[in-house]
Amino acid sequence: MPTRNTSRDQSSATEAVEDYAKAIFALQRRGERPVGTSELAQRIGVSPASVTAMLKRMATMGLVRHEPYHGVVLTETGERVALEVMRHHRLLESYLADALGMPWDRIHDEAEVLEHYISEELEERIAAALGDPSRDPHGDPIPDRELSLGDERGVPLAELEVGDEGTFSRVSDSDPEMLRYLAEQGIHPGARLRVAGSQPFGGPVFVEIGGSEHALGGELASKMRIEVEPA
Repeated sequence: MPTRNTSRDQSSATEAVEDYAKAIFALQRRGERPVGTSELAQRIGVSPASVTAMLKRMATMGLVRHEPYHGVVLTETGERVALEVMRHHRLLESYLADALGMPWDRIHDEAEVLEHYISEELEERIAAALGDPSRDPHGDPIPDRELSLGDERGVPLAELEVGDEGTFSRVSDSDPEMLRYLAEQGIHPGARLRVAGSQPFGGPVFVEIGGSEHALGGELASKMRIEVEPA
């Protein structure tokens, strides 16, 4: 894993470059390596032509290795950029939720803006004030000071069998409405649950949490990760 450069290697990187680095890192982590232009365009929400132009720029900056028609991978320097921004983002989410009490369905968008502008000193003060958290409010791992990133824990709820038990460890923060629904049901990472039933073909999964049963739609169940307890 790349080591951290306290002078912040991405000092010359623009907000857009940081967003691209973070997106490429996320796709690589999902196993799509090298990352195709069309996948990257879809994730960022721009045209393939715009992606190609940006990748050429990032290649000249030493952040990516890009082969036309074959895809792109981050260099070690590019990974440092992605992990630094990710650390900022997830620490900010934690601070907004824990210290300011902001609902977890709103913290992602706020952190997306602020992540590019906080100083290293402020980052350190936030981390210290929160007790150096290893996970953000959605359960995502926070890169540590050396930019080492822990594993994403658990398996999708949709893949569990009836009777399986475990702990809700993580959920995607990409859909605020989904997060609001979970919050309304009192379901947060750390909750213990048992699969009581499920419907086929992407139907709802029924789970027991705290003595109550909840029906969770197939799309939501696919985005919730559960740490399963051994039988």
